[in-house]
Amino acid sequence: MDVNGFYAIGAALAIGLSTLGPGIGQGLASAKALEGMARQPEIIGDLRTNMLICLAFMEALAIYGLVFAFMLFGKIA
Repeated sequence: MDVNGFYAIGAALAIGLSTLGPGIGQGLASAKALEGMARQPEIIGDLRTNMLICLAFMEALAIYGLVFAFMLFGKIA
């Protein structure tokens, strides 16, 4: 296997692993936020705002993995 194959495997692992954690985290955060909204409807606005901020930070991790995968893919082409 030449060096390009290792770059391809690295790019696949970068995008795959960088989306695994945030995906699980986003699911858990959304579930707990919805549970909190159901228990206390009067704080829906605060929970929604905090949840969206948290989801944006989690999504940034996946975007970093995507950028890194593009950088590795650029070495192949």
